Amino acid sequence: MLILVSGGSASGKSKYAEDLVVKAPPGERIYVATMRVWDEESRRRVERHRAMRAGKGFRTEERPVHLSEMPVPAGAVVLLEDLSNLTANEWFGPEGPAGAEERVLSGIKKLQREAACTVVVTNELFSDGIPYDKETADYLAALARLNGAVAAAADQVYEVVCGIPVCWKGA
Repeated sequence: MLILVSGGSASGKSKYAEDLVVKAPPGERIYVATMRVWDEESRRRVERHRAMRAGKGFRTEERPVHLSEMPVPAGAVVLLEDLSNLTANEWFGPEGPAGAEERVLSGIKKLQREAACTVVVTNELFSDGIPYDKETADYLAALARLNGAVAAAADQVYEVVCGIPVCWKGA
C-alpha cells in the first residue's frame, strides 16, 4: 500500500500522515527523516515533529539521501517525511541534479515493494507566484514530476487543507 499526503506549510499533513500510520495494520513503524538540520528554524521543526511522534512507537531512520539503500523489515509501516526535502537533498547534494529524480523514485519504489504500507508526505510549493532563479525553478519542476509519479503509483492520495484531509484518489 502506497499513500501520498500533500499540503501546504503547517497544513496538518504531518499529523494526518502519522495518524494513517498509527491506524495501519500492525508492523514496525519507521519514521524516515529526510530533513538536514541547518539552522535554528529547522531544529525547531525537527523537535516539533519528534514531540508529535512521542509515544506512537516509531523508530526514526535518518535518511537525507540514498533512500533506496535503507533496509526495510518485512511488514514494516513506513512514514517518509518528506519528499520535498529528500528531493532537495539529492538535487542540491554532491551528486547533483543529474539522476536525482531517479534516485528518489527508486527509493520510493523500494519502500512500496518491501513495506506493508508506505505513507509519503510532500509539500505543495507551486502556487506562491514567486519567480525563482533557474536552479530553484528546475528543482521545483523535478519535485512536481516526482509528486505526479508518486501520486500515479499511489493507492491513495490526500491533500490536507487547514487540517482537513481531502481524498483525491482511493479510500
